[in-house]
Amino acid sequence: MKDLIAAIRQLSVMTNAGISIHDSVKEVSSATSDKILKEIFEKVDEDLNSGLSLTEAMMNFRYQLGDVTIAMVELGESTGNMAESLAKLAEILDEIETNRQKFKKALRYPITVIVAIAVAFTILMVYVVPKFKSIFEKFKAELPLPTKILLFLENIINLYGWYILIALIATIVVIKYLLKTSENFKRNFDIYILKVYLIGKITFYATLSRFTLVFTELIRAGIPIADALDTALLTLDNVELKRKLSAVKVSVSRGVSLTEAFRDTKLFEGMLIQMIHAGEQSGTLDQMLEKVTDYFKSRFNDIIDNIASYIEPILLAFIACMVLLMALGIFMPMWDMAQAVKN
Repeated sequence: MKDLIAAIRQLSVMTNAGISIHDSVKEVSSATSDKILKEIFEKVDEDLNSGLSLTEAMMNFRYQLGDVTIAMVELGESTGNMAESLAKLAEILDEIETNRQKFKKALRYPITVIVAIAVAFTILMVYVVPKFKSIFEKFKAELPLPTKILLFLENIINLYGWYILIALIATIVVIKYLLKTSENFKRNFDIYILKVYLIGKITFYATLSRFTLVFTELIRAGIPIADALDTALLTLDNVELKRKLSAVKVSVSRGVSLTEAFRDTKLFEGMLIQMIHAGEQSGTLDQMLEKVTDYFKSRFNDIIDNIASYIEPILLAFIACMVLLMALGIFMPMWDMAQAVKN
């Protein structure tokens, strides 16, 4: 994505300087270090030489370049201001990539902690607990509940640990496969994701921020609302949110106001609906939509910036339970044994 953004920015600068789009594409193809991107721009350059427009040439690489790229290039050709469209496209792609990287960075800490806890717990179960197990077996008295739980977990991990690991990997592979091949599974999965603690809100605000960002820029460029909605919808990954927002296009096509169409989705808060309504009434829809975008962006950033504080209590509670189980499971029978010897 970063190489594509850099290439788009370079195209924008060169076309703004008066260099022809053909020469600009040729220069970008030779300058980029990404092999796939280089092949794409070389083929685009060939298609331009054969008489195709830039939109038509890029259409063959819709999957690699993305629908937003195609739409903004088409917008640049239709308005005659390719440099501005490309500059705005670079901003949109950069915003999307920034949010994606923020999300990954925010999850890095909790994932690292969870993996470390899992590894530590597994090592204890495999190497430490078995040594105490032989001692406990000589102890004929009834073992306390924490010790029974500990020995049960030790038995499960030592007997079926590899099978559990293989099952987890297989489950992940199957889920990824079904997400690509089954529309029904993808929809149910996306509905579930929206209900998951923190992940659901992050997905919601990131998706709505991306949608309103693209929609705002297209409206600002003078694209009809219905066409702008079509293009903005192409940027959405979550099937459930896409389904609800697709209803906006249907409603607008039937003559319903944009305000009412957005209200019917129940995705926008009352304050945001009022802002959109004010924009429609005053002819400043793009400005109001920009404020809506900023709102979704701020909510997304707020969760991302404070994700550690949201997750830490859960992780600490889990660690405390694990330590407590280990302590009680090992030391309670040892204490009972000491009492028996004393008596």
